[in-house]
Amino acid sequence: MSVISQLIETADNQLRYLSVSELQAIKDYMDSGERRLQIAQVLAENRKRIIDQAQKQLFAKRPEYRQPGGNAYGEKRYNQCLRDYDWYLRLVTYGIIAGSKEPIESIGLIGVREMYNSLNVPIAGMIDAIVFLKEAALSLLDPDSAAEAAPYFDYIINALS
Repeated sequence: MSVISQLIETADNQLRYLSVSELQAIKDYMDSGERRLQIAQVLAENRKRIIDQAQKQLFAKRPEYRQPGGNAYGEKRYNQCLRDYDWYLRLVTYGIIAGSKEPIESIGLIGVREMYNSLNVPIAGMIDAIVFLKEAALSLLDPDSAAEAAPYFDYIINALS
């Protein structure tokens, strides 16, 4: 849910008009729209580069994942890991575009920890993967854009922790 939707829903539930501060929050949201779209575009256009850098860092830190018996051993499992990287990066772009962490929560985080546990996927490795995705992604952004994008990665990291 976007900032606008959240503010309108809250005001409507309270049977009132939007306050001056809520209207200012909507203005700020609208003013930052172009930058949020640019950030999402940079991440989407560079997704392969971001994912490649992140997976190299993860498997350098945790080489046992690529060895026999590891969660990323073999082409199928390795590609599933990369698919998950792409999925999390896409979720981050949804959050950035919406200006809200709600799309990340509703689309991607409900039950994810339990799912990984049931599949014997090491949560610590998934957290490392998201940290490395964050580092790779933020390295492509200017400082202000990186500051805007970072909390969305942190939200996923905290949800997995």
